[in-house]
Amino acid sequence: MRLTRYTDYALRTLIYVGLREPRQSSIAEIARAYGISESHLTKVVHQLGRLGLIQTIRGRGGGLRLGKPPVEIVVGAVVRATEDDLALVECFSASSCAITAPCRLRRALGEALAAFLAVLDRYTLADLLGGAEGDEVARLLGLFPPVAATAEVPVPEPEGA
Repeated sequence: MRLTRYTDYALRTLIYVGLREPRQSSIAEIARAYGISESHLTKVVHQLGRLGLIQTIRGRGGGLRLGKPPVEIVVGAVVRATEDDLALVECFSASSCAITAPCRLRRALGEALAAFLAVLDRYTLADLLGGAEGDEVARLLGLFPPVAATAEVPVPEPEGA
């Protein structure tokens, strides 16, 4: 199974925006961080917005934010929504094959695809953002320390207050 570049960019966009929360992100900075095309990323962000996964704020001070909490963004659902065609072989689509009805290969590949998506359904964006790996991803993207992690650290009160 190979995911399209479009789905790859969608997942990477969600990771970047999730690591920047609660601050906003921009398409330009995401494209720069990953070394990808802004025009292609714009199409991806538009669809993520239509799906309610990204909130786009227009105008001065605008940008991108997550449209849902990371724990509610399921990786398998993102893959299903961004892949145009999950048909692994021709007989999964409207095309016909001379051996479709009795073909065990078709059933085996169908089972494999279902297992692939079932594994992705066990992961949320929160899983991809958390822990030491999430911190390392943030560092590699130039976002270290992650904003979300630092936002939870209480600020000590000045002495004598």
